[in-house]
Parts: sequence; C-alpha cells; structure tokens
Amino acid sequence: MSTSSTSISRGIRKQVKRQQFSGLSDKMRLSIRLAYLFMYNLLQFCGHTWIFANMTARFLTFGKDALVDTFYTVGVVMSVCQLLSVLELFHIADEIVKGHLLLRFFQVVSRNFLLFVVIIGQEEVQREPVVCSLFYLWNTLDLLRYTHVLLSLVALRSFPMLWARYTLSIPVYIFSVITQGMTIYQALPHFESMGTYSFELSLPSPVYVHFSILLKAYLPLLAVGACVIVSHSVKERKLQLENWNKKIKRK
Repeated sequence: MSTSSTSISRGIRKQVKRQQFSGLSDKMRLSIRLAYLFMYNLLQFCGHTWIFANMTARFLTFGKDALVDTFYTVGVVMSVCQLLSVLELFHIADEIVKGHLLLRFFQVVSRNFLLFVVIIGQEEVQREPVVCSLFYLWNTLDLLRYTHVLLSLVALRSFPMLWARYTLSIPVYIFSVITQGMTIYQALPHFESMGTYSFELSLPSPVYVHFSILLKAYLPLLAVGACVIVSHSVKERKLQLENWNKKIKRK
C-alpha cells in the first residue's frame, strides 16, 4: 500500500510540475508576443510621426515649394514603413492579432504597388504635389491605427481614441484612395511617353503591352476594393462602439 501510495503521489507531483511548466511557458509566449507587437507598433508610430512632423515643418517653412521635394526628404522612411507593414499580413495569418487577412492584404499591396512601382519607378511623378497629399493621408491613417494599438497593448484604451480610430479613418481612407487614383492618373502620361515597365509578349504575332494600359485597368479594381473596405470599416466601427457601450454598462 505504501509503495502504491508513494507512486501515486509522485505521479501527482509530476503532473502538477507539468501544469506549472506549461503555465509558465504560455505566460512567456504571451509576454514575448506582447513585447514584439509593442516594439513593432512603436517603430511604425515613430516612423510615421517623424514623416508627419517633417512634412509639416517643411510646409510651414517653405510653403508650396516644399511640396515638390516631399518624396526626396521623407521617401526613404516612408518606404521602410510600408515595407514593414507587410509583416502585418503574417501577424493576421499566424493569429498574433485579429483582422481580415484579405482586406489588409489589399491595403498593403495597393500602397506598396503605388509607392514602389508608380512613384519610385517614375522620377517625374515624385515631384508632383499630389504625392505630398498622399503621404499626409497615409500618415494620418497610420497614426490613428498605431496609436490606438499601442494604447490597447498597455491597457490605456479611451473612447476618444477608439472613436477617432474607427470613425475618422473612414473619410481619410476614402480621400486617400481618391488621391491614389489621382496619382496614377497623373503618372499615365509619363509611363506612356517613356515606356517604363512596358514589355512585349512572344506570341505568334508579337504584342507590345503598355504598362499604362495595366494602370488604367487597375483603377477600377482599386475602386471596387476600396468600396469593400469602407463597407467593412463601417461594420467594424459599429461593432467596436457597441462593445465599448456594453463595457461601460457593466461597470
């Protein structure tokens, strides 16, 4: 009896130790995840704050002349921030954060396509004032996003920030999509005259494909995708505000 009771007690102790180790492991994973998300969002927040402050200071100092060289002053930092945003797709896919993968994919890809293919790919477009407007709108959206996420990670959520994140972002996003379309429209003559990214298909009769035609075909896709995202954002806003009101009533 003593032998069996001893073996049973040892088994119980081992099981308790396993549960304790499992609990510590889960807590460690959670703390690492929170630390990573905090550092990522803080980096994005600092980058977009620097861009916004730099553009504002230059505009107040040099006026309209600052619009022409906006890309040359903040383009590198903007490119880094947009490249880093690709990580958000992995965050959603790995369920580190909650989100709609397809919609976020469209947002990230459309931005990176416009920045790296249209703007960086055509130097004449970089001097257009519309690029300054586009960067302002992108920065406003991202500052709303990353500020809200940072406050949520440190448990400092507030209703004004929640409202701004899910209400102001909708019209700002609509204006940013319109500005994206204007940027592409202004870039079309440059791509047509210089033939950048145009190519020839080796078919029985060779076909020369102008990149400007692909850009024109992309505009309706941009509009459709934006409509879907706006519709989803309106539903998300309603859900977030309802959840906040429920929390207030419970208290």
